Amino acid sequence: MQKWPIGVFASVDAGLGVHLDVARELSIPTVQLHAPHRESRTQQTADTFLKRCSDAGITVTAVFGGFEGESYADIATTARTVGLVPEKTRLPRLKEMKEISDFAKLLGCGTVALHIGFVPEDADGASYRGLIDATRELLDHVEANGQRLHLETGQETADHLLAFIEDVARDNLVINFDPANMILYGTGDPIEALKQVGRLVKSVHCKDATWAPPQERGEAWGREVPLGEGDVGMETYLRTLEDLGYDGPLTIEREIAHDRERQKADIGHAVRLLTELRAKILG
Repeated sequence: MQKWPIGVFASVDAGLGVHLDVARELSIPTVQLHAPHRESRTQQTADTFLKRCSDAGITVTAVFGGFEGESYADIATTARTVGLVPEKTRLPRLKEMKEISDFAKLLGCGTVALHIGFVPEDADGASYRGLIDATRELLDHVEANGQRLHLETGQETADHLLAFIEDVARDNLVINFDPANMILYGTGDPIEALKQVGRLVKSVHCKDATWAPPQERGEAWGREVPLGEGDVGMETYLRTLEDLGYDGPLTIEREIAHDRERQKADIGHAVRLLTELRAKILG
């Protein structure tokens, strides 16, 4: 497979990401998958989906976990409901992430990923220490399946994310870098953050966004926009990835599942833009 194959975030049955038919129609060769519902995490589902991928010439590069009860309605709700951070749901979600890792193994995929949530600031607090223990337990399960766990960026600054990864102290914990999330959450300049965490970046999203007004950053969402129309600076982003030696997929994510036709059109635009920039940068 060529350097920087185009990818897209897709779904088996859970409604997040585009349908596989969109990737096939746009001749996209790789997908990251949102994990299917529990009842669908079976050998039969895996075999059927892999057959569809094979017929379309598509490779699964990561399986993302997500949980019932998560909401991205606003930043405060995201902090309260998303990932392994909320203590009331941590243990059942840890169990579910292990099951998602097992399903990824059925797909022959060596990467599982998730938004872990807003990592607590107090590194000496009980919530932080409990999160460290849960993450280590998950990573040991993931390691037994021959996999790595990718944490998606955005909810922490680069410094805070690196400190958390260092405290977890597991070699199979790395980063899925999403530049738009840094803008959407107001947690830092995406290019500078990428330079800071680049040694740990093993997968990326290609997504764009505009900043919230300065006085609202960190409290109100920025706005996701079609690739190339936001504040990331896609050519600079790709050139930085090139400088860092990243050669994996460029996975497009366009989070407007409520408007499937526009989502498909915007993904098609993103494919063309990334193809042009890839040729310009790599020659």
